[in-house]
Amino acid sequence: MSDEIKTAAEISEDAALPRMHEVHTDPTAPSSVKKPIPQGVKATPAEQKSPARWAYERLIIYLKNFEETLDNTHEVAMGFTGSEAGVMRIEGMGYFDPDIVTFYGTD
Repeated sequence: MSDEIKTAAEISEDAALPRMHEVHTDPTAPSSVKKPIPQGVKATPAEQKSPARWAYERLIIYLKNFEETLDNTHEVAMGFTGSEAGVMRIEGMGYFDPDIVTFYGTD
């Protein structure tokens, strides 16, 4: 519990989640911030979601918006670093409460 005191306005503003913020090196790059947040994401308040579900929903938004900027010859994948580095073609996602986001795909 915190000793921080908040006004009713501050509590109301905090409850207005979700919010988005982006910074790009290219000022002409498409931004997810300008697109409406899907109704399914807004339907459940953020404070009622596990960290895993909240991260999962936001990743879906970012991946979908990024994929929309690609042409038909490109697709979204994940790159890995380490001794056996590789790339995984993302074919599915999920989450495991309370805090794990899962990716499924092929290399």
